[in-house]
Amino acid sequence: MELTSSSTVSVEQAASQTINFRTVANRSPAMFIFLFAMWFAALAWFGPRLLQSMAAAQGPVSAFAQAYFIVFVCIAWLYGLYNVSVVSFATYTRIRNRLTATDTTPPEKLNTPIAVLYTTCNDFVEAGAMSCAKMEYGNFKLYILDDSSDVGYQRKVDRFASQYEHVDVVRRKDRSGFKAGNLNHALESVVTEPYFVIADSDEILPRDFLSKLVPRIAADPSCGFIQANHQCIKQGTKLQRDMCRGIDIHWEWYQPLRNRFGFVMFLGHGAILRKRCWDEAGGFPELVSEDLAYAIAIRERGYYGTFASDVVCMEEFPSSVRAFRIRHVKWTRGTCEFLHRFTSRLLRSRNISWSEKLDILFPTANLPLTLFFFVFMMMTSIVLPLTIGERATMTIEIGLSSLQIPIVRMPAEMNVLYTWDFYLMTLVSLVSPLLCFMLAMWRSPLKLLRFLAHSTSLYAALAPLSTICVIGYLKTRAARFLVTGDSAAGAQGESNYWAETHPDSEITQRFEWVAAWVFLIGALVSFQIALFGLAIGYALLAIMHSADWGRPGLQTMTWVPFTFIASGIALGGMSLFGMQPVFFGYGFHF
Repeated sequence: MELTSSSTVSVEQAASQTINFRTVANRSPAMFIFLFAMWFAALAWFGPRLLQSMAAAQGPVSAFAQAYFIVFVCIAWLYGLYNVSVVSFATYTRIRNRLTATDTTPPEKLNTPIAVLYTTCNDFVEAGAMSCAKMEYGNFKLYILDDSSDVGYQRKVDRFASQYEHVDVVRRKDRSGFKAGNLNHALESVVTEPYFVIADSDEILPRDFLSKLVPRIAADPSCGFIQANHQCIKQGTKLQRDMCRGIDIHWEWYQPLRNRFGFVMFLGHGAILRKRCWDEAGGFPELVSEDLAYAIAIRERGYYGTFASDVVCMEEFPSSVRAFRIRHVKWTRGTCEFLHRFTSRLLRSRNISWSEKLDILFPTANLPLTLFFFVFMMMTSIVLPLTIGERATMTIEIGLSSLQIPIVRMPAEMNVLYTWDFYLMTLVSLVSPLLCFMLAMWRSPLKLLRFLAHSTSLYAALAPLSTICVIGYLKTRAARFLVTGDSAAGAQGESNYWAETHPDSEITQRFEWVAAWVFLIGALVSFQIALFGLAIGYALLAIMHSADWGRPGLQTMTWVPFTFIASGIALGGMSLFGMQPVFFGYGFHF
C-alpha cells in the first residue's frame, strides 16, 4: 500500500505552514490558562455543595468513600475540561490555519544522506519494509533492525533484504533495553547519517516522506524531530475496520494544535530525527516509553519537536482483541515506568515551560489513574449505597399491572448534588472524551452510534486490566516491551506473572471475571443500570480475548454495555424531576 500527498512546500514555506518555528520555540500557554480558569470556577461553584454532602457519611468507611468521591470528582472535572479545551483550541487552530493558508511551491531538492531504521521483533511485515525501501529520495539507506528470536521471521527479513542493494540487516547479540536498546545499538555501530527515520514493522511510509520532511528539518537547526501524521489502514480484520476511524479522528484533533499550545511528543515511529540531538542526549533512554522520554531529553537541551499534519503514514490497528489488550498492557506499564522515573526530572526542568509540562502529564497520567477510577467506581457505586443508602421500593405501573423493585435511595444530605447544573457538569465530564468523535461523525449518526458501542466494549471495559497492570508495576517497579503482533503466549505462572501482567494469563482473566461479578451484584443490590453495562463489558472483554471480534453473536453483544451505560446516564437526569437515581459515578474513555 502506498500513500502520496499532492501538497508540497518550499523550505521556508514548509517552516511557516505546518511548523511555525517562532511559535514552536515559545508555545502559547493560552489553552491551559483557559482550562484552569474553567476548573477553578467549577470548584468555586460546586465545592461548597460537595463539602455539604459529607454530612451523609455514617462512620469511617462511608466517610472515606464520600471523601474519595469528592476528590475524584474534582479530578474527573479537570480531565473533562481538558478534553473540552483541546477540542476548543483545535477548532480555533483549524480556522486560523484556513484563514492564513498560502500558496505553495515545490520544495527545494536536497541530497542529504538519510538512514531509515525499520524495527522488528517477531512481527516483520513486508509491506511496511517495502514502503521504507521504495521512497522517492535519492540518498537514503534502509537498516532493518531485527530483534526477532523466531528463526522463521529472521529468514523473512534476510530474504527481503537480499532484493535491495541499499538495505542492510542489523542484529545484536542481546536484546537488552527493548526497542530503545535496538535503536541505540544501530545508531552507535552502523548509522553515520545526520538524520534518521524510525518506522515500526506494520507502518506504511508515504513515498514523499523524505522529500517533504528532510528540507523542513534541515531548515531549522533547533528542530530535533518532526513527527508525521498517521491514519489507520482501512483493511484487515473486522476489528481493524470498525475501530480505525476513531484513531484517525483522535490524531486529527489532539496532535496538530500542540505545535502552538502544547508539547509535541515523539510517538516512537513515523518521524525523522536529527542524529546530533541523539548524540547530545546520550541515546534513547532504555525504557518502554523511550519515545516520550527522548523528546523530553532533547527539549531540555533546547531542541523541540514539531508535528507535520500533511505527511501521513499508515499503520494497523491491532488485528484482534488479544493484540489490542497486549498493546494496552505495554502502554499502561510503560507509562507507569515513565512517570516513576521521569516526573521529578520533568518538573525540575528549566527549559520546558509549565504549559508543556502539563501537556505531557495530562495524557500520561491518564492510564495509571485507571486504578483510582476503578476504586472510585467501587466506592461510589457499591460502598456508598451499602453504607449510607436507604432501602426503598420503586413501583412501576404498566396498564393494570404493577411491578415493585427494591432500590437504594441516597439520604437527604445528598440532595445538594441532585441539581441541573451538577448533572450538566457530570454530563460534560462523561462526554468530553467523545466530543471529537461526535463533531467528526455527527453527519452519520448510525456510524457514530456503532463506533461508540464498539469503543465502549473495548475501552470502557479496560478498567480491570488497567488496574492490575498498575498494581503489577507498583509491585515490581518494572515494565516490559510486549510486542503487539507477537503470537507467543504470555507468562502463565504466578511467580513471574506480576512482571508483565500479560492478558493471556488466567490470573488476569479471573480478575476481570471477579470484577464483572462484583459489579453485577452491586447493580442488583442498588438497582444501578449503568453498573450492569460495566459488568457485562468486563466479562465480554475477557471472552473476546480469545474469540473472533467479527462473530455475529459477539457483535450483537458489543451494543449491550453501551446501551446500559447510556441509559444509566440518561436516568441520572431524572433527578431533575424529583426522582433520585443512585449516583453511579464518572467514566474515562481511554
